This record gives sequence, structure tokens and C-alpha cells, in this order.
Amino acid sequence: MSGAARPGETLAEGPFARDAWLTFIGRLRTPWTTRGDCPRQGSLDGPECRVEVFPRWQPALEGLERFGEIELLYWMDQASRDLLTQCPAHLPEPRGTFALRSPARPNPIATSRVRLVGVAGRVLTVRGLDCLDGTALLDIKPDRCAFSRKG
Repeated sequence: MSGAARPGETLAEGPFARDAWLTFIGRLRTPWTTRGDCPRQGSLDGPECRVEVFPRWQPALEGLERFGEIELLYWMDQASRDLLTQCPAHLPEPRGTFALRSPARPNPIATSRVRLVGVAGRVLTVRGLDCLDGTALLDIKPDRCAFSRKG
């Protein structure tokens, strides 16, 4: 899947199960086109990005505009899926994949808590994303930790 491990990293042996069924509900539009350009973590005061929800899912957005922050789950299709341990540049030694927020995971599902700037039809404007332009959207949830209702 990823090819070769870097020094200090270990890989899981396949084959890997493909038994989950997911439906992409939209695409994320960000300024970043390469993995090297993406920030390591999004910032709630970062650049405005768009969440483009596919037309069939637009009714599911009803009421979302009341929230100041939302959680987005998305699929990082370019991430490695077989790393057991990783050597991030910002750490002095390897760590297990589940001890990191790295995109390299068995199931490359990411989550970001973002600031909801606005809703226009089926397009959300948000701040706080950290993914590539065109990334597939899996789900949207109102932020449950902060009662950040608008108005």
C-alpha cells in the first residue's frame, strides 16, 4: 500500500479486509493541492474552505446553520494504510499509529472540528480544515462539546 517504510517504521502484513460500505456525501474544497502543503492541524482562524454537499444530501443540512462549530469526517484517499509505527519529523522516536493524528492509518478517516462561517444552499463555508482539495466528505455533525449555537 505505502511501498516502503522509513527507518524505524514497521508495516502490517496484508491482505486487508474491504468489508465496510461508505457513501461519500460531498467534497471538501481547500487551498492545498499537495500533501506537503497541508497544515499538520487545522486552525479555527485558518483560511476559508468550502464543504460542497452532493445535491441528494442537501435536506440533511436543515438546521445546521444554528451551530458555530461542526465536526467533519473525511476520507484521506492518498494516505498509507499499512503503517503500524511511524517516525514523524517532529518527534524524536517512532510511535504507534494509534498514538498519532497522522493521516496514515488502517482506515484513513480524518476528523476536524471547524468553525461554520456560513451555509448557502448545499455549500458550507468553514475555517479549520487541514486536507487536500477535493477530499471526499463522509459525515457532518454539529459540535457536541461546545454549545456553540448561533443566534
